[in-house]
Amino acid sequence: MCGIAGWYRRGGRPVDSAVLQEQCRRIFHRGPDDQGLLAEGDFGFGMRRLSIIDIAGGHQPMESPDGRFAIVFNGEIYNHRELRKELAFPFRTQSDTETILAGYCAWGDGVWARLEGMFAVAIWDRDSRTLTLVRDRTGMKPLYYSEQDGGLAFASELQALLNIPGFGFELDPVSADQFFRFGYVLPGRSIFAGVKTLEPGHLLKIASSGPAAASSYWAPKFGHSEESEQEIVETLRAKWLDVVEAHLLADVEVGAFLSGGIDSSAVVAAMTRVMDRPVRTFTIGFPDKRYDESAHAEQVARYLGCKHSTHIVDVKKAMDVLPQVQRCYGEPFADPAAIPTWYLSQFAAREVKVVLSGDGGDELFFGYRRHVTEHRLGRIPKPLKRAAAQLLRLPPLPSRKLNYKIQRLQKALRTDAYSNGFERFFSKKQMLSPDLLARVYDPSFASVATQSRPAALSREYFGSADANLSDLEQFALAELTISLPQQMLTKVDRASMAHSLEVRVPMLGPSFVDWALAIPAAMKIRGNTGKYVLRKAVEPWLPMNIVERPKQGFVLPLAAWFAGDFGSYAHEVWHGSGAADEGLLSRSVVDEIFAEHRSGRRDYSKFLYSLVMYGLWRSGAREQAKTA
Repeated sequence: MCGIAGWYRRGGRPVDSAVLQEQCRRIFHRGPDDQGLLAEGDFGFGMRRLSIIDIAGGHQPMESPDGRFAIVFNGEIYNHRELRKELAFPFRTQSDTETILAGYCAWGDGVWARLEGMFAVAIWDRDSRTLTLVRDRTGMKPLYYSEQDGGLAFASELQALLNIPGFGFELDPVSADQFFRFGYVLPGRSIFAGVKTLEPGHLLKIASSGPAAASSYWAPKFGHSEESEQEIVETLRAKWLDVVEAHLLADVEVGAFLSGGIDSSAVVAAMTRVMDRPVRTFTIGFPDKRYDESAHAEQVARYLGCKHSTHIVDVKKAMDVLPQVQRCYGEPFADPAAIPTWYLSQFAAREVKVVLSGDGGDELFFGYRRHVTEHRLGRIPKPLKRAAAQLLRLPPLPSRKLNYKIQRLQKALRTDAYSNGFERFFSKKQMLSPDLLARVYDPSFASVATQSRPAALSREYFGSADANLSDLEQFALAELTISLPQQMLTKVDRASMAHSLEVRVPMLGPSFVDWALAIPAAMKIRGNTGKYVLRKAVEPWLPMNIVERPKQGFVLPLAAWFAGDFGSYAHEVWHGSGAADEGLLSRSVVDEIFAEHRSGRRDYSKFLYSLVMYGLWRSGAREQAKTA
């Protein structure tokens, strides 16, 4: 695990090693154990290493025996020992980095589909003077790049591009629109017009002349398994043990995040069956029992005989840590669960270098409430929908709690009006209604909004999708390819790597993903229960109340926060950062939204959280970009 960065300046213009050094310094937290650089002529790259596999021999950059190829690599390859058996290569180390290099020498770009792991890779071909960048299938590891001034620079994190001489960084209005809609920027983009993200399952090549060219080497495909329910349960159980055991490959101790939910509990239950010592588990809790899962996590830990630690976090102190949380993302990022993830990573990093997490289970096995809602929408009689639609015109009531429930139902009804699962996904993920978005955008900014409407985004990202997918499968495909990499995995990667902690995600093992996508939806959702087949598979391993628990996740009392002191703090950040006067959003309408939330008439807490995170980013990282 590490961070990587580099610059292909091209045109014979020499790359200054000091620029590479500065790139690596900006991602020091991703790999405090080691650093390596290669600079030759108009190309150079480097890395920061968190030493986990072959601690002594895994130094990077690493070169092929004939000197043709050089590689830097961020991630872990769990089947690298098996791949070595297929390769006639004079291995000098036990590092998975060298296994990738050997595979590339033998199979070229065919190696990427063979890798079981998470990765962002850069390979330099001295003979053809071609740089190849590659990202893993589901986007567990990040990779930004920027094509400017005749060359291309890349990095694991955005801030490691901002020091490249001759490069400019201006706000991308389309990306800003996406952020204010969803709380994050969608795949392929960044908050800056000149910076892109390499999409999951893609590779990019750039030679000594001509533009960079990206292509896909993998895409998720839903199948329809013919196995019976019992056969699928038994196969899942066996595959789950195998994939978790593979993710334990390390020369350091591996622990686990444990929330007490079904996904993290399934991870730890499998670990206890393949490890010869107690599993080291970590949980955070909150003083407010309405949002605290620690008792459930402690129950699982006792049941499985884990060596468990719980850390209680006072979320009222979030204002103190929020600037640090935002800074680690490099661009505005507004998932509130980043706060507890930050604390949990900080806590676990004091004891271990590596943890396993249960991320990905909701996306693969339809575990979100919105999956169940989407599944049931088509079964609601049209007369009942028409009657319920009257709620769209219902004015606010004196009860804050009733207003919030009505608001959620109104959103569900608006979402139901869209024609397919892709459009309903984008509609459901929007933080504000279309009418309110039209009001809140400044007229000079509103012209870009048409590009981020649900129908337009559906065409952009899924225009060539399999026409035979059901609406639920379309919705789930959007979860897997949009919100999983851009929200869930981004949240975990930056919050954990800010504390030099590697988080591994067994649910997203490539072969496991391919197999799980073929499980029929009817075995993933049963009645009002998501992740049905996963629950059945781990049922013999866990207490029944844990197996049957509904999803909770990291829930924070955002609505209450913004109705009190935190709302005043957010309002001050929004105005004090200059964001209110930037010409993107209407100053007066935003102030109305703050006031309406405080009154209890509507819950705008997610959108208000995005405002404070944008303001914090604007006060910090954007000023850094201007002076880089």
